[in-house]
Amino acid sequence: MRFPRWARFLTASAVLWPAAAFAVTRGTLVQDPDGLRRSVVQIESSRGELCSGAVIAPDLVLTAAHCVLQRAAYRVVVVDRRFRRITVKALAAAMHPDFVPGTTPRNQPGIDLAILKLARPLGPDFSPLDPAAATNVAPGESVNLAGFGLAAENRRGSGRVLRQTRLMSLGTLEVGNRVLVMADEDRMAETTGAGACRGDSGGPIVRRDAGGGYQLLGIVSWSSGALRSSTPTACGGLTAVTPVAEHGRWIASRSEELRRFTADDAVAAPGRARPSSDWMSR
Repeated sequence: MRFPRWARFLTASAVLWPAAAFAVTRGTLVQDPDGLRRSVVQIESSRGELCSGAVIAPDLVLTAAHCVLQRAAYRVVVVDRRFRRITVKALAAAMHPDFVPGTTPRNQPGIDLAILKLARPLGPDFSPLDPAAATNVAPGESVNLAGFGLAAENRRGSGRVLRQTRLMSLGTLEVGNRVLVMADEDRMAETTGAGACRGDSGGPIVRRDAGGGYQLLGIVSWSSGALRSSTPTACGGLTAVTPVAEHGRWIASRSEELRRFTADDAVAAPGRARPSSDWMSR
């Protein structure tokens, strides 16, 4: 069986190791107040971690598990219709039980998904994406990526801005887990193009639906530099995505548990879904 060059690149000992994806390279600013602004959040920890996430209920955010591994306080940042930043504290998180802390997303043998419970609902100005409506992504299909963070790896001051771009699905890759692999449809990861970068882990991959809304398809796990990149980077090459449709049952069951979790529970029963510095629950 002959593997495409991108698959051989990922399974070889390359100089440009993929890393956790941290913003959208070669993306455009999200400026439509009725667009993805309503469904994508920035996630920050008190120790400086920066990721993205998808709103899946007024008080729930789906993200990557490796984004909430630190024992720290977490918060999400959203932008209102005038693109002013609003901060909401996170009470608790639930990681997928198959996620294995201490491994990198690239060789992660588990499922890189987590759900955050917010201290309060985001309100009617925001539009949750429905994980139950997720479907498979066909090779060759064009989809949208959205996230907060750097426009390029060497542009450290470009983060915390919501950007989006178009990517094409190249198919699936199975190492320890199963991910969808995507790239700039013009450059095909040969040279630096559109893709995830530092700040996009946990951000959504979406498809535009017939009604003008968005269908959630996946959550960004990690990214790599281009095959011909002359400098080490984790941006602008391949983007690896955890497919939401394959994990709908877990997302639904944990979401239901977290909906019942309150600030009082965080204080009285930290073992149930632990808050703050004693944070993780499965």
